Amino acid sequence: MWYLCVFYHRLLDYRKPEVESLADLFGAFEDKQSPDFATRNRVLEWRLPKHHHPDSPFHFVNLPSEDVARNIANRSILVKGIYELWGEGSSFEELKEAVTSYPDERKLPYLESESTFKITVDSFGKVMSLHEQKERIWGLSYIPFKGRVNLKNPDHNFWLMETDDNATNNGLPPVVQRRIFFGREVGGADRKLIPTYQLKSRTYLGPTAMDAEMAFLMANQAQAAPGKLVYDPFVGTGSILVSAAHFGAMTMGADIDIRVVRDGRGPDCNVWSNFKQYGLPMPIALLRADNNLPPWRHGLKEVFDAIICDPPYGVRAGGRKSGGRKLLKGVVGPYTVPDDKRADHIPSTAPYSLLECVHDLLDLAARMLVMGGRLVFFYPVLREDDSVEDHFPEHPCFKLVATSEQILSSRYGRVLLSMVKTSSYTEELALAARIKHLEFKENHTKWLENGNLHSSVFSPADVESGDLKVSKESKPKYRGKYV
Repeated sequence: MWYLCVFYHRLLDYRKPEVESLADLFGAFEDKQSPDFATRNRVLEWRLPKHHHPDSPFHFVNLPSEDVARNIANRSILVKGIYELWGEGSSFEELKEAVTSYPDERKLPYLESESTFKITVDSFGKVMSLHEQKERIWGLSYIPFKGRVNLKNPDHNFWLMETDDNATNNGLPPVVQRRIFFGREVGGADRKLIPTYQLKSRTYLGPTAMDAEMAFLMANQAQAAPGKLVYDPFVGTGSILVSAAHFGAMTMGADIDIRVVRDGRGPDCNVWSNFKQYGLPMPIALLRADNNLPPWRHGLKEVFDAIICDPPYGVRAGGRKSGGRKLLKGVVGPYTVPDDKRADHIPSTAPYSLLECVHDLLDLAARMLVMGGRLVFFYPVLREDDSVEDHFPEHPCFKLVATSEQILSSRYGRVLLSMVKTSSYTEELALAARIKHLEFKENHTKWLENGNLHSSVFSPADVESGDLKVSKESKPKYRGKYV
């Protein structure tokens, strides 16, 4: 059945991938139980209302049942609401005709005298006064409501939504003509999560702590849920695992800096206190571990249901791996820590390039994820490159199911990659992955091959005659893309 899906006008590239991941989690695809994981994760069928731009917050989506639609809407971060559409039109006359002709067997169960209801008037692209909202509600008198009005806790919520045309040039996505929608709310997002988990109220923070909204989006794309084990190999202060734990998943993290995972800033200000602050289940373990030298015993496979992380790519923090420069160059042999220093010894580390880090991450995920498990991580991109997709990492064990770009500057951005494990890990596939990695490294752009993005982030885009000039040609005129 087709439903009207209304998004919040922000993080536009993340909207559909989040809904499609949740649709797969809640069983929207008939082949959910199919052993063929390569074809299991499909995309939903979408279409736009008349005269709407693809970046419009209004979309129609085809979902198999109302229960699936409700579950998606109630858990999503970017879906404002999903509605059973009773009618739409470019004018109130067209709307009345559409609502009147909507089948009675679909309408009457929600208009009975025993039920309570509420009508909410909303707009996109303009602001309506309270008097205008009341006029629009009175204009719906042709709908035979028999129940009582209940503004606080109604049985049924109805929405009248109106878009403005583009004549005012208000900086929003182009809409050629006004469009009016009326429908019954099936479910809506709980945006209280964002202020509840906002970073400024977090007990323990670091310079790379993931924004709460983005962390919840990552957890949704990874399909975190009760009974699943989620791992973050670059856990830091635990922001990503906090969001996964909120959705009921068991969590586990690791970091190369033992001072972060063990000590924090004291007994009441550490990773554990972040979970305690929100009353969430504690992680089953926090390890001091190196992504380059994972601590798992030989032969251990398929432990985690999802791996979610933000690898270090040298902007706010650079990657590190075990071993000093002399050790890596073979000047000195491996160092064994004496037993009397194991309690307070901090091993030496060396620079860890992004390309090596991503290869190790893919190898870890291929080995440790269960079949059908998800790997979700951020990857930096240079926006001036027209063939960004050619530089995404690949692995024969995975299928890329979603990419969502976040623009951070005129030259630099990052993409959230969501991958699904489709093949079992074998030594042959590991060798094939290594060959793909070498080709990927050879063909990659110079700035990323060196593993240093600082100049791409902090230097001007164009320099002409000694004056700094930042190109803005690639920016759309509406603001929602960059909120």
